[in-house]
Amino acid sequence: MYNVFQATEENIARAAGVIKNGGLVALPTETVYGLGANVFDAKAVAKIFAVKKRPTFDPLISHIADFDALPEYVETNERALALAKRFWPGPFTMVLKRKGHAAGVDLACSGLPTATVRMPAHPVAAALIRQSGVPIVAPSANLFKSVSPTTAQHVYDGLGENVDMILDGGACRVGVESTILDVTGDKPVLLRAGGTTLEDIEEFLGEKVLVSHGEPDRPSAPGQLLRHYAPGHKLRINAEKPEANEFYIGFGDREGELNLSPKGDLCEAAANLFAFLRKADALAGDKTLAMAPIPETGLGLAINDRIRRAAHD
Repeated sequence: MYNVFQATEENIARAAGVIKNGGLVALPTETVYGLGANVFDAKAVAKIFAVKKRPTFDPLISHIADFDALPEYVETNERALALAKRFWPGPFTMVLKRKGHAAGVDLACSGLPTATVRMPAHPVAAALIRQSGVPIVAPSANLFKSVSPTTAQHVYDGLGENVDMILDGGACRVGVESTILDVTGDKPVLLRAGGTTLEDIEEFLGEKVLVSHGEPDRPSAPGQLLRHYAPGHKLRINAEKPEANEFYIGFGDREGELNLSPKGDLCEAAANLFAFLRKADALAGDKTLAMAPIPETGLGLAINDRIRRAAHD
């Protein structure tokens, strides 16, 4: 794995040089590992789509490290700034109207008049963005529709040496992608459940947030396709118990070959989700997969969103 490097100061500086020169760097965030490029470099952004085998109609998230970068890149409003101050840095992404017509930005945004932006809460990601001097566009560092990576090894297993550098910053703390909230209209709209809970957003705003699953054939944000985050084996969800010839992933007091959280802790379950799907895939042999029910509250909303898409046939 000659392209995997520990995330030291020296290697982060080296990775920033790769970004500046149009290369691809896999970087750790608190959610999952991202496949990063300079958002203003159209060729570099195109490489992301090519390496991931991702269709260009599926937009990408841009990452910033400082609040000052936000109004330079997108149009802001009072609600957006208040949300940014409350939930950034963290697993929270906003859809905002974009500025300018740079070719790389247009490709990253799939030609839409909006951009998806977040500020990751990971010191390696923040350092890389600052040293690169540009917003870094970074979808999950995996092949399109496959299980998202939460370790550097997962990135290498999926993308191999198609990435110029993989910065190893350890396992991801949150383990599911960021929440995506559209704040371009009069009412905020949840486009993807994620690491920031719907309950926390509504409590902060003091109003109900509309929930949309988008148009799978014309996504306005990442993670809206019907089949996504999928393991190699067929997956049955909301399984009260395993059936014959099923490898069972439990939760709480529903035991299985693996258990997302024996304590029934949704934070622990979210952190384990993608790693355990990968592990189950490797161990299941000729069995199919089944997963115990997960509560639809807090981070459970994000977990259920991922496993429904992973199980979609």
